[in-house]
Amino acid sequence: MKIDLHTHILPEKWPDWTRKSGYAGWIALEHHGAGCARMCQTCSTDGSSPPRFFRDVRANLWDPQARLADMQRTGVTTQVLSTVPVMFSYWARPRDALDLARLLNDHVSGVVSAHGTGGAGVPPALGGSSRPFEGLATVPLQDIDLAIRELERCTTPTDRGGLGLRGVQIGTNVNGLNLGEPELFPFFEAAQRLDAAVFVHPWDMLGATFGHRPTNQGPPPVPPEAHPRYAKYWMAWLVGMPAETGMAVASVLLSGLLDKLPRLRMCFAHGGGSFTGTIGRLEHGFEARPDLCAVDTKKSPRQHVLRIVDAQRGEVRPASFYVDSLVHDAGALGTICGLLGAERVALGSDYPFPLGEEHPGALIESIRGLPDSMREQLLWKTAAEFLRL
Repeated sequence: MKIDLHTHILPEKWPDWTRKSGYAGWIALEHHGAGCARMCQTCSTDGSSPPRFFRDVRANLWDPQARLADMQRTGVTTQVLSTVPVMFSYWARPRDALDLARLLNDHVSGVVSAHGTGGAGVPPALGGSSRPFEGLATVPLQDIDLAIRELERCTTPTDRGGLGLRGVQIGTNVNGLNLGEPELFPFFEAAQRLDAAVFVHPWDMLGATFGHRPTNQGPPPVPPEAHPRYAKYWMAWLVGMPAETGMAVASVLLSGLLDKLPRLRMCFAHGGGSFTGTIGRLEHGFEARPDLCAVDTKKSPRQHVLRIVDAQRGEVRPASFYVDSLVHDAGALGTICGLLGAERVALGSDYPFPLGEEHPGALIESIRGLPDSMREQLLWKTAAEFLRL
């Protein structure tokens, strides 16, 4: 049994959003052979500037049958589908971003619905059956009201007119606004009210987004570009993403968001990024400079991962947030499990991209001496709890 919490999907085709919106910066999928395509970003409305190449992709990004074949080969019971983060489009005009989000969410829901329930061999904890696909929405967080309405539509069960998705995938910042800032609080409040899981994925690492607040009026918005320091050696992905995710975790904890919303379920991609390696520094800063770090909460970062409830009784509880297992290193995974508890670490592979885990769960399965109960927890139980399966 494996539930892969971190996989990405796109439709095989969608309309030309540059032509639809009247301004450039949108991602297009250019098919150039059987099962082969390029993701490109438009740079002009009239084609005078060629598109900027983003990524080569194959049919397993959009073809459910290709995904199912890969899942059978690697023993994955369920994939949790979410869009590719470059599609978040927080930089764009809110109404245009909402229209794209609705298209992407309808597609994810359609894939989930079309494939019904899975087969035999699923533990009783999931009712004896599971679906091969579950889904997470995307929403236009540059407009909180629109984002909340779309989240409501997406998480409403299908028998009540909604899409039946399990939650939402969001970025680590919204046009330079950290997740713990008050402007975003109503969205997280709605996620708690709707019992929606929130999966946080890094994007716009040091992007040129500070202070940018797109509206439906004014000149055409411009998408962010990566900082020049990230231009070489794939630094944006190798270093920028962990740092960006670590900042998102720190912002959430230091803002007191999880204290104000104790039933909110948040999971941070890529093992929480740099957070587990910097928690000592965060804790020390919280104690040494409370005038700077303890201004919005009196609960330190360490208290959010403190697992002992009653030392005399030996009662232990996991951390107050989740991470996925995508760290590519057994020692790092052990550190994360020791810090947060295996009950807060879910299998995630970043399928179908090259920086992900080609065989989902291979790292977990490779660790010798891991108790079967802990292996099960990591491979499927944590994801099942996070998603309320």
